[in-house]
Amino acid sequence: MGSPQQPKRRVAFVLIDGLGDVSLPRFGYNTPLQTANVPNLDAVASAGVNGLMDPVEVGLACGSDTAHLSLLGYDPVYYKGRGAFESMGAGLAMSPVILHSRYSNFATFGEKTGIVTSRRADRHFEEEGPILCAALDRMKLPSYPEYEVRVSSHLCGTDPLKDNRLLLQAEALDDTDEAIHTAAVVNELSREMSRILVSHPLNAKRSAEGKKMANVVLLRGCGIRIEVPSFEKKHGLCPSMVAPTKIIAGLGLSLDIDILEAPGATGDYRTLLTSKVTAIAKALSAPLQSSPSVFVPGEDEHKPGKPDGYDFGFPHQGAIDDAGHDKASLLKVKALEAVDQALGQLTKLLWQAESTGKFQYLLCVTGDHSTPVEYGDHSFEPVPFALCRLTDFVGAVGGEPIVVATSLEPFPLPTIKAGEDLDEDKMGKERVSKQLKAFSGDSVCEFSEIAAARGCLGRFPGGEMMGVIKAFLKLNA
Repeated sequence: MGSPQQPKRRVAFVLIDGLGDVSLPRFGYNTPLQTANVPNLDAVASAGVNGLMDPVEVGLACGSDTAHLSLLGYDPVYYKGRGAFESMGAGLAMSPVILHSRYSNFATFGEKTGIVTSRRADRHFEEEGPILCAALDRMKLPSYPEYEVRVSSHLCGTDPLKDNRLLLQAEALDDTDEAIHTAAVVNELSREMSRILVSHPLNAKRSAEGKKMANVVLLRGCGIRIEVPSFEKKHGLCPSMVAPTKIIAGLGLSLDIDILEAPGATGDYRTLLTSKVTAIAKALSAPLQSSPSVFVPGEDEHKPGKPDGYDFGFPHQGAIDDAGHDKASLLKVKALEAVDQALGQLTKLLWQAESTGKFQYLLCVTGDHSTPVEYGDHSFEPVPFALCRLTDFVGAVGGEPIVVATSLEPFPLPTIKAGEDLDEDKMGKERVSKQLKAFSGDSVCEFSEIAAARGCLGRFPGGEMMGVIKAFLKLNA
């Protein structure tokens, strides 16, 4: 008789974009994460090992692109500009020699002063944005009618990066003819875009309604596709990702990570978190279930996912970062609670698969950087990191009946009403989970920036994260 087949060990990697924050007086000097009711996140911390992670290095406020590269085990020295990631994530097939710029959001600037008064004309631009995009589509540049627009990687963009600063002019960062010529093309592109937008009826309507005009497009992130070993070749794990955010999807594609289809997952406040975790659960439990279809740049049709499934599933959670940028402290709390609810759904689906004896799952939860609501931008604070076995999570959360009883009904992200605030009896008080004892691993029993500092992993750079995950996999073989 042959020996029984060993269960497949697989990793669910939940990354919460913009997770970290700072203590806020309105929350009794707790962070939004400390304030939120997140029993599932706390159970991950209680069930396993914890630490504080600097996504790239101590003291560095990094972008999501460089942070993700670092966390997934790639030295950010490979980074060649954000534009390539955005373009691939938007569906453009790219070779390493094609150059692209990232079109940033529509912005508002004074035509006479040249000052960008708001880098976002409107964050909620789902209906009007496509109208203005259509007006710019296939536009011609009077001085360069023979060219399609190309952007050099040796070029600075036009985004001033802060409100109330002058709109920048693209400048060559070296003295090559290519860079100098491309800068001239980009500057004309910027002027022509503004000319079209200023005269568009939609902007006249927005002005009449007292809204900010979307009369400039900020150009930044010039770059080309990176050339690196695939994630699977580097780590020995077959990867999948749910990433509606274009930059994260493009980064994943650059590492040969399959981007799974997840209907209703948008990467912003409208997203359906249940759709994300369902897609990841299917990918991690195939062939018991069929893997979701996979997005392919440059093709209209999705291709089938891997029939035997994936070893590493990555549902990217982006709305928390948006709340930080919008300086919406209460929304960040509620969005964290929504992610926690989705994590509960993910663990139920994975537990159903693990209960067959064919799989053993690890859960990993962390962030790519801090986006404090006080600053409205990325900052350098480290983020909590927690890693555990699913079976220990089930014990920490209260047992199998608790997991099995989790509803799988889809739910929207919460909305915040004008003047709404947390209940006074909740503000500044410890959440219930703090009364629990650690279930397994180290002494940490809460997922937060402060509690993670007590973890057995200590403080470590993000470039070591995949090594930690793979070591944990071997220890639990």
